[in-house]
Amino acid sequence: MIIALHGKPFKNDSIFFIKKIIDDLLLEKIDLLVYEPFFKHLKKHGLLQEAKTYLTAEELAKASYIFSIGGDGTFLDAVTFSAHRQIPILGINVGRLGFLSTVNENNYTDLIQAILQEKFRVEERSLLRLESDSGKFGHQNFALNEFAITKCDSASMIIVHTYLDGEFLNSYWADGLIVATPTGSTAYSLSCGGPVVMPLTQNFIITPVSPHNLNVRPLIVPDTSVLSFEIEGRSKSFLVSLDSRTETVKAGVRLTVRKEDFNVRLIKFPNDSFLNTLRRKLNWGLDVRNY
Repeated sequence: MIIALHGKPFKNDSIFFIKKIIDDLLLEKIDLLVYEPFFKHLKKHGLLQEAKTYLTAEELAKASYIFSIGGDGTFLDAVTFSAHRQIPILGINVGRLGFLSTVNENNYTDLIQAILQEKFRVEERSLLRLESDSGKFGHQNFALNEFAITKCDSASMIIVHTYLDGEFLNSYWADGLIVATPTGSTAYSLSCGGPVVMPLTQNFIITPVSPHNLNVRPLIVPDTSVLSFEIEGRSKSFLVSLDSRTETVKAGVRLTVRKEDFNVRLIKFPNDSFLNTLRRKLNWGLDVRNY
């Protein structure tokens, strides 16, 4: 079995936990394939001295699983490597919020044995795909959380003319516009007033960023929809994002978002519940009237 370790530089208080993960994997004689920048950081801290490394998705062809070690940002980066190969990803949280990286030091017990004995489920999460006449993002034109259009400067708003399956929907006068997947409903969209959506539902969430019309509200549409956009504003360029990756586009470019043909596969354990995660991360139920 080959397990890829994907991570970023970490804080010193995570060293003991990361060392335990690596030691447990090596004890089971599992072959490790480590993201090269992460390996350099591990080596610097004396956690791993020798390992095969990778820099591209093609080098992960023989990996059985990817362990994303970090926060949700690290997990989203791992998704770009899993991509079309749909290698199952386990999110191990040494970051902060952790909606995607739900394994942590407290619930890590016997995790490696559970992986070896396949005592887990694989959860399919949908992606969205961006198409444009400018060819932005190349072969990584997909996102697990969201697609976003935002203004470049801090002064003027933008107008995003939006079409749903070719029919005019609305012209959003705002600082930007987000199209989120169900997985991304708890990310950027949530911070802009969007709804929380169960991750296995088949929807897109359209959420304006600071709209200049109080009647404009987030909208949920089927993920079979094709959404297209034309951007207008005083500025001649705008920012387009797919998760944490950002490109600049010129005014007049036409952008189209639809559901991607493949999914991301998440490794989940029996006690891993989205509702529990919601209560824990959003502090739901922490009300004095409950006690």
